[in-house]
Amino acid sequence: MSEIKVDALTGKTTANDITVTVGATATQSLEQGLAKHWIRFIGTGTVAIRDSLSASSLLDTGTGYYTVAITNNLTDANYCLLIAEGDWRTVAPINEASITTSDYDLHGRSPSTATALDSSVNSVAIHGGLA
Repeated sequence: MSEIKVDALTGKTTANDITVTVGATATQSLEQGLAKHWIRFIGTGTVAIRDSLSASSLLDTGTGYYTVAITNNLTDANYCLLIAEGDWRTVAPINEASITTSDYDLHGRSPSTATALDSSVNSVAIHGGLA
């Protein structure tokens, strides 16, 4: 059996920033790597949030259309929005204007016909800066 060596991680806090040092030189801001928002929701029938972080509401705005409100606003709308769904459908932002610092609109549709469809299980995460 081979031995696995793990370098010690050290951290320091300074004015709302935590940096992590691995080894002698590599430093990374921990805050930038953490998800600022995530949600897992059911998008069929009566839509419902299964679990979330910083999600204040979920609205069903039509077949395949959802609006998710973010509890803690982001610094700008240029955040990384990661989306997954469980029905082999395509779920994506409606358009660039549908992404703001406080909410975003999603559109579920068939990948082959682009017909609007509800999607049963959806997961979304945001990486970016908090306001």
